[in-house]
Amino acid sequence: MPISNSNLEFLRKLDRFMQRIFSYLMICLGALLASFSVICILIPNDAIDYGTAGIAIIISKLTGANLSMCVVLVFIPFLIAGFLVLGRSFGMRALVGTVVYTVGLEIFEKVPFELNTEHFLAVAFGGTILGAGLALILKNGGCIDGSEIFANLVVKRLSARAGRNFSMTYILLVFNACVYMAVFIKINQNAGMLSLLVYVVATSVINHFTDRYEAIKQVTIITKNPDEIVKAIKNDLNKTCTMMDSYGAIAGENKTLICYVNYFELTKMKDILAKNEGTFCTVSTIDEIVK
Repeated sequence: MPISNSNLEFLRKLDRFMQRIFSYLMICLGALLASFSVICILIPNDAIDYGTAGIAIIISKLTGANLSMCVVLVFIPFLIAGFLVLGRSFGMRALVGTVVYTVGLEIFEKVPFELNTEHFLAVAFGGTILGAGLALILKNGGCIDGSEIFANLVVKRLSARAGRNFSMTYILLVFNACVYMAVFIKINQNAGMLSLLVYVVATSVINHFTDRYEAIKQVTIITKNPDEIVKAIKNDLNKTCTMMDSYGAIAGENKTLICYVNYFELTKMKDILAKNEGTFCTVSTIDEIVK
């Protein structure tokens, strides 16, 4: 018995809803892994997280203030910027991840567990868990660190002025270099070097699972109805596309669109494509765009 159009549309909406629920669950799991690593492994072994979480830990160590409160206060401006610039969908995911992360910090501070072993091994292990947690969050369209949002804002401003796409890599490197210099100077040299090792291990794990999230992404879209997609990309992402005629062995004549975005804009792009049935797309990593 064939499925009616109304039932088919209902099943599609249900599938998108279940995918959304699954992504939020993965963000929560990733946030708990990250908070566990920070409280139970990294901080007891004289290392800290990177990005804005690292700034919050430095403030907490120097002032004696509650770590969860420091994380919230440091991240709030970036979270607001994420809502305004990257949209409600990203903002909600970032908000959920941040809430779970801060609650996780409070919970694990009360858990009587610390990994007491050689600092180097503990930091390598902790960095791996931290990277796995952050990779889960990023893969599902979330974020619990303001440095990525800051880098995205800078890239958007540079792209608007120069008319070309830029990678977030160097901005993140400079941001985190400043964090580790502060650790090196204000806390101690061992903490600075161990924290740098955390960054190397964690980002290696993240890049493995996200295909270098800080790099430019090329989205190749094949569709029979390009007009609505091009309009949505222009309105929602303020991006343009390259459009080419193409031909499918089964589908016949269609259009191929090529658009360049950053990792945090992929969630919006997926939302746009989800509203256009029969659209096929691939995402690849681009090291450099030369004009």
